[in-house]
Amino acid sequence: MVRTRFAPSPTGHLHIGGLRTAIFNYLFAKANNGGFILRIEDTDRERSKDEYTQAILEGLKWCGLEWDDICFQSKRNEIYEKYMNKLIEEGKAYRCYCSKERLEQLKKEQLARGENPHYDGHCRNLKEYPIDKPHVVRIKLIEEDIDFHDHVHGDLHFSYKEFDDFIIRRSDGSFMYNFTNVVDDIECGVTHVIRGDDHLTNTAKQIVLYRLLGKEPPEYAHVPMILGEDKTRLSKRHGAKSVLEYRDMGILPIALVNYLLRLGFSYGDKEIFTWDEMIKYFSLDRLNKSAAVFNPEKLIWVNAEHMKMMEPEDILVYLKDFLDKKCFEFSDDYLIEAIKTRQTKAQTLVELADEIRFYCVEPQEYEEKGIKKYLKENVKEPLEYLYKRLEEANFSKEDDLKRAFEETMEKFDLKMVKLAQPVRIALTGRTIGPGIYEMLMVLGKDESLKRFKKLLDVVYSG
Repeated sequence: MVRTRFAPSPTGHLHIGGLRTAIFNYLFAKANNGGFILRIEDTDRERSKDEYTQAILEGLKWCGLEWDDICFQSKRNEIYEKYMNKLIEEGKAYRCYCSKERLEQLKKEQLARGENPHYDGHCRNLKEYPIDKPHVVRIKLIEEDIDFHDHVHGDLHFSYKEFDDFIIRRSDGSFMYNFTNVVDDIECGVTHVIRGDDHLTNTAKQIVLYRLLGKEPPEYAHVPMILGEDKTRLSKRHGAKSVLEYRDMGILPIALVNYLLRLGFSYGDKEIFTWDEMIKYFSLDRLNKSAAVFNPEKLIWVNAEHMKMMEPEDILVYLKDFLDKKCFEFSDDYLIEAIKTRQTKAQTLVELADEIRFYCVEPQEYEEKGIKKYLKENVKEPLEYLYKRLEEANFSKEDDLKRAFEETMEKFDLKMVKLAQPVRIALTGRTIGPGIYEMLMVLGKDESLKRFKKLLDVVYSG
């Protein structure tokens, strides 16, 4: 059974680079009817914080990346101890008592000789290894080169000479990343590891540990990092935000997942994917070998495309977090009809909430430029005539509304804009908004006429 994992450290908020890694692992697991594991790597006692853990969990849930199992490394020390003791007993790891001063002097001498700094094996063959004396635990490096196949980079080779007897447990008793990583992947039955290519050297070290433990390593796929538009590593200065910040700016979760999937994955020229399509088409051989560039404007475009595709009742679920509290006095059916009039035009949920606010909250002021341009003295009579025609109209029939406008245009020899814009200002307070007939039908006869009359009184009665 395929089992993948996402293993964030709760030392900060979940950002889009980490989320993309989670997406790849989740989709591969689901595409192969496998399991997706969430592992919180919280062994850094000083920097790990519960608030970051909760933000990671919240961000993944919001994106729809539900995990099948979850574990916390801080609660697994007994398991790591067991694996470490096994290596020591088998002579594959040893306790090292070298002081910080000795190691610094060793490094200084090696650099002076033009060598890469490395541990010299000073404690490898001691006759006694007292447990109560301060020490770290090191592996005994196997003098075998490391070769493995990567689903993105192909066949890779590392010489064992690039490494030394690296530490697996610190002197304070905490375990090193590469060791806990391997132990957890073995214990959880992880079959595939998909992560950033900045981990390639770590992978070589981890394969050394798999060999020492007598276990087969998983399959690997190391994806290129996401870059900013200046081709440097993505950061906040490129406009990148945390996952929950994207939620707060009105991005749909499926849009964010879709966009990040395309930053490293391709399926022909297809840009917009449903959840079912993402799972159906995802495979490791479609992961890109070159780094992708993050483009905030493209993300907004993807979001707008998903808003067009979604059922309005599904949009409402997410939109409620952005609506004016006054909107909750209205039924969901009413809000859904309001959404239909603007969902193909707004780019974010924030925009959509702002653009349909007038359906729930009567405008208290009017766009000054619009008043000056469209409500001049010479349109007073036509507007009053239109008001009377609308009083007689059936607001549930678009043809009735259309007839009221056409009769007025014909009688006063006016173009539609001369009537529609004043009515739009009356209903919304703005000169930009949904189609005039759509608005009138959603607002209904009583509310529409009330707003229309109010504008006429404000402008022409002073």
